[in-house]
Amino acid sequence: MPAFSFEKISPPLRGAPAAAAPRKPRGLISQMIDRVAERRARRALQDERAKRRDETPEQGGG
Repeated sequence: MPAFSFEKISPPLRGAPAAAAPRKPRGLISQMIDRVAERRARRALQDERAKRRDETPEQGGG
């Protein structure tokens, strides 16, 4: 007779949401990086819009 045996563990259900576990709060450095990245993205978008405005020819008769 064996000295021990393995218990059969059923696999987790596929329909169970993975986000049910409480999330760990993000660190201060991660938050600062997110803020910098967001500001850079906004600035790049504003610059792109300004370039488009400058490139389009003005339509006006006169």
